[in-house]
Amino acid sequence: MSKNSLTENQKAPDFCLPDQNENNVCLKDFEGKWIVLYFYPKDNTSGCTKEAQDFTALKDDFESENAIILGVSKDSIKSHIKFIEKKELGITLLSDEDTSIHQKYDVWRMKKNYGKEYLGTVRSTFLIDPEGNIAKIWDNVRVKEHAEKVFGVLREIQN
Repeated sequence: MSKNSLTENQKAPDFCLPDQNENNVCLKDFEGKWIVLYFYPKDNTSGCTKEAQDFTALKDDFESENAIILGVSKDSIKSHIKFIEKKELGITLLSDEDTSIHQKYDVWRMKKNYGKEYLGTVRSTFLIDPEGNIAKIWDNVRVKEHAEKVFGVLREIQN
């Protein structure tokens, strides 16, 4: 599988996407804050649920370090609302139904499953610094302990 074409220390691609409350959420809204921007394949699937629950569990810790968590998938706002309510999530989920932001962040790529190739979301996380630069990229993420690793790196960078 190809690696993400974005690099650490480059300017994060701009975005504006609707959240689960139909508010437009843009990169520029968080100037001066750290952003954990994570892309995941699909609401209400086992790995994506675990990842969202792990980030929700650490939300207060991230906020104490001046960081906001934003999850992005190509699911609809309606799907995000159901996902948040069903799984009691406390994080913001953004809807990128046309995958334009997935493409800007190079997470919409060829994947292989049971020998079939298809375009899909490569689970990835971007830590964006308060100036809007990419501080760290996790490409092709494994969910187990991922949220904890991201938090650890955020604290390490800040200290």
